[in-house]
Amino acid sequence: MSHERLNHLSLELLNSPYDDLTDVQKRVIDLILTETPSDEPEEDDESTFWTRLADRVAAVGGSWGFIGGFALALVLWMGLNLALTPFKHAFDPYPFIFLNLLLSTLAAIQAPVIMMSQNRQAAKDRMTAEHDYAVNLRAELEIMRVIDKLDALRSDELMVLCREHAERLSALQDEVARLRAERG
Repeated sequence: MSHERLNHLSLELLNSPYDDLTDVQKRVIDLILTETPSDEPEEDDESTFWTRLADRVAAVGGSWGFIGGFALALVLWMGLNLALTPFKHAFDPYPFIFLNLLLSTLAAIQAPVIMMSQNRQAAKDRMTAEHDYAVNLRAELEIMRVIDKLDALRSDELMVLCREHAERLSALQDEVARLRAERG
């Protein structure tokens, strides 16, 4: 595809030379010129076991089921230890130091894992937003081209109507002149 053609289309549609456009805008212009459909956003094929695990941990850790189950486990832990304390068989007597250690460890591990998952999701969201922008921009540019074509057709039709009107007016004037000449 010639650089002149790219520049012409980008100036016509975006009022900017092709070289000054963003990568997304250049891709849209290229897609319009080749008349190919927009690509779907790329899926992350490089997900490893650890990234999939981070996604699963974030999905489970951010659910109401997890919160309810975790609250139940805490109540059971504390209830069992409080019930066993008078018999000196509690494995984590009040003030539940071992439970605090477990909760701190869980929070220290779960927070970065959830952050990793959120970062991956944000990257996917950026790719989807860029794809949506390209599709919307292409649709808008195509609509502008269709409107321009309709305007050109309407203008051509108007010119034809004006010519026909002028011809009829001329024929009518000739008829009026002929009738005056006969009467006159």
